[in-house]
Amino acid sequence: MTATGPSVLVTGGSSGLGAAVVAGVLAAGGRPCVLDRQPPADGLPFVRCDLADTRAAEAATRQLAEQVGGLDGLVTAAGMDVPGRLADVPAEIWERIVTVDLLATAAVVRAALPYLERSAGRIVTVASTLGVKAVSDATAYCAAKFGVVGFTRALAAELAGSVGVTLLVPGGMRTAFFDERDPEYRPGPDAQLSDPAQVAKAVLYALGQPPGCSIRELVVCADRETSYP
Repeated sequence: MTATGPSVLVTGGSSGLGAAVVAGVLAAGGRPCVLDRQPPADGLPFVRCDLADTRAAEAATRQLAEQVGGLDGLVTAAGMDVPGRLADVPAEIWERIVTVDLLATAAVVRAALPYLERSAGRIVTVASTLGVKAVSDATAYCAAKFGVVGFTRALAAELAGSVGVTLLVPGGMRTAFFDERDPEYRPGPDAQLSDPAQVAKAVLYALGQPPGCSIRELVVCADRETSYP
């Protein structure tokens, strides 16, 4: 990131990793804007959107891009999960997880592409260690995050030479992501979790690469976390 004020759209930028990325962009002299269901704390450019409506997500992305005068970067940090066995998770919840985590990622990228191609900008998608390692009671989340991995790898090949593409594979982080889960699916008091601010530094590193150089993939997790590899 440079002091010239690049604009970076962050989905899910009002909390968790997204908020940490927003703070990092601001600290680096950039101009973050946020797509989320809740407004960010800092009064930044913001469009309220439920990413489960992918057409609305596309429209909101274009609206923000026009509002801030184009985009230099995109970070798709929004995500959700409701763990449970396939037979126990209601179909509408299961499908919402896949839509928010995978289909909305593609929708936002699609809408942002014309702006990013003009600026030779960068995309960072956010998968998960559960996008490379499957576990029980996470069929929707694993399906979505495995999909983000495949989508991003194909996208990097497709956009090579025009837009930089980085796949971020984070492990569990100390955020509110786990707060609404049933107790059996929450990390225990001794769980090894990452600080989202540290993970955000990896995002900023990817966004800040010079022209012609891309960080294709980054795995960032606590060094004793068991979800990777």
